[in-house]
Amino acid sequence: MNEGLDRNVAYYNENAQAFFQDTVQADMSRLYDEFLPLLPSGGHILDAGCGSGRDSLAFLQRGFEVTSFDASEEMVRMSSDLTREAGGRPTLLMRFEEMEDVAQYDGIWACASLLHVPEGQMRDVMARLVRALKPGGVLFVSFKAGYGEMERNGRVFTMVSPETLHSYMSGLPVEIMKMRETQDVRSGREGDRWVSGVFRRHTGSVPT
Repeated sequence: MNEGLDRNVAYYNENAQAFFQDTVQADMSRLYDEFLPLLPSGGHILDAGCGSGRDSLAFLQRGFEVTSFDASEEMVRMSSDLTREAGGRPTLLMRFEEMEDVAQYDGIWACASLLHVPEGQMRDVMARLVRALKPGGVLFVSFKAGYGEMERNGRVFTMVSPETLHSYMSGLPVEIMKMRETQDVRSGREGDRWVSGVFRRHTGSVPT
């Protein structure tokens, strides 16, 4: 186990209700409108590190098939409860480094979740995400903007710049569709900056 990851999981287990309330109503529609039209109607989305289940619920309500996972037992419980009435499957208890799927998903949504993966594991995790996409599938990722690892309020974050994100994806069978820096959509967090990227797996790439 990684000490930083374990501390992050403990934080979310201990602060699950507060985190849920802080994030579940955030308006992510602008990002949905950029991501979802790139997928086939009713396609299969992996919500990787789903947190409250906010995005899983939005995707279900738009007619997509959704698989979700999170590393926190409490977030797994809350997200499963949130999505149940929309026909969602129970959220899986899993970490990024445990992913073994091959060519399963039309889209993977990793919104503000990869930022808890240690720098030294990021390239392996990115490769696992790309491997889990079907050829032509689309990956969305977002990170807090900055450089290196930092600890804040009991959590450890991996910060990235656009250049760092580009380096993590270098050599993988993807094309960069979009990469940019934006401000936080939550009230009172407008000063926080985020780096996001959209990547499409090469249609001719062979899953391995």
